[in-house]
Amino acid sequence: MYLLGIDIGTSSIKVSVVDAGTQKCLATVQYPEVETEIKSIKPGWAEQSPMDWWRNTQQAILKLNALEIFNPKEITAIGIAYQMHGLVVVDKEQNVLRDSIIWCDSRAVELGEKAFDTIGHEKCLHSLLNSPGNFTASKLAWVKNNEPELFSKIDKIMLPGDFIAMKFTGAITTSIAALSEGVFWDFRKNEVSEDVLKVYGLDKNLLPDIKPLFSEHGYLSAGIARLLGLTEGIPVAYKSGDQPNNALSLNVLKPGEVAATAGTSGVIYGVSDELTYDEQSRVNTFAHVTYSNEDKHTGVLLCINGTGSMYRWAKENFAPNQSYAELNKLAASSPIGSKGIKVLPFGNGAERMLNNKYTGAQLHGIDLNLHSRSDIFRSVQEGIAFSFRYGLDILRENGMRPKVIRAGLANLFLSDLFAQTFVDVTGVPVELYENDGSVGAALGAGIGAGIFKNNQEAFSQHKVLRYLEPKNSLEYEQVYSDWKNLLIKALK
Repeated sequence: MYLLGIDIGTSSIKVSVVDAGTQKCLATVQYPEVETEIKSIKPGWAEQSPMDWWRNTQQAILKLNALEIFNPKEITAIGIAYQMHGLVVVDKEQNVLRDSIIWCDSRAVELGEKAFDTIGHEKCLHSLLNSPGNFTASKLAWVKNNEPELFSKIDKIMLPGDFIAMKFTGAITTSIAALSEGVFWDFRKNEVSEDVLKVYGLDKNLLPDIKPLFSEHGYLSAGIARLLGLTEGIPVAYKSGDQPNNALSLNVLKPGEVAATAGTSGVIYGVSDELTYDEQSRVNTFAHVTYSNEDKHTGVLLCINGTGSMYRWAKENFAPNQSYAELNKLAASSPIGSKGIKVLPFGNGAERMLNNKYTGAQLHGIDLNLHSRSDIFRSVQEGIAFSFRYGLDILRENGMRPKVIRAGLANLFLSDLFAQTFVDVTGVPVELYENDGSVGAALGAGIGAGIFKNNQEAFSQHKVLRYLEPKNSLEYEQVYSDWKNLLIKALK
């Protein structure tokens, strides 16, 4: 019995097949091999074609099947993880009306700020746990205000994962977690926010039917089953945004548990049993995958835009012909503090944790007679680790004090130097796991389809690969303090 997991990423689509009996991943592929284009018609805009996601999803599944490692007919459920906050709009015939306005698009910031003022800051934060900001509801309001003819044709709005599920099944559904992700959910009243609908002049009927996150969101149609070699009628049994899904894949399900990722962006994501919010909206709170009327588990999300993107930039400009593994080894040859070089890695748009300010990425203190590439690459890794510490301190202000952080052995955590620096700077031990968003989505499908009795059974084979404890925290404290002072100056 197999489970299919799909991760709709910004760069590509990744799919995995997991053996439900052993919880082991049999095969993983991604498609396309090159990064998917982000369309930026104007500064601050970011769009992608939902139909490209769908075509790439199909190609990824066919590529996976072609490995001939498993029988696709034995796949019994599908799970979907997806890039968060994107807006997809379709008409009554389920035709896509425009490209998706994706997570890193900032055109609706002013609309969100105006709505925040109109509803009232205290009421917004108390009920929505966030300001309307630049989230999906604000993106939809932008379409209403700027593309009224197109807006009049909209039958339903969706997040990226809802759209892919619709293409598999013909059914359009959502969940409380997804609605909270779009800042449509009133946590106090436990219903769709009338305040948000009213301030933006939106009809509640634009929203899909609400279903439990772990449940059957539709059944694979005959035509798509034939096309992809799958079995007609199997359910799409799980849909989640990529960060809550990453937490699921790391078995971060209970209050107090914390996950971290350091990919294109960096995230610390902690589970709480309180309806908590940050007074300055530097971090965001959404319903976690385990949220219910009985257990109001929320996910408190801190996002740093410029982490892996900063390291990629450094590689492309200072060592384009070397691998990341080679650069990690090179960085490790430089001492703690990178001989005085300091890096602010905030060059990928306005940072929410910095109160939506934009400093740009900055390299400070380069001595042409002293420094080499090893110092530059270490300073980049240290700067990224320091940005995580800065964000973690914000989470601590909001009552989250993790005793351990779980992360996947992937992206920047593949660097022994970065992983240990992260631990030393934050002062929190890290457990590293074999981890993949598409595998998490597959296990989520097993939970939603009832193949696993409960969440615990789905992760009964979950094993720690490495455990890291702080070693150089005292030595790093002054280095971090100097870096933080530089950041504060840049923010003035």
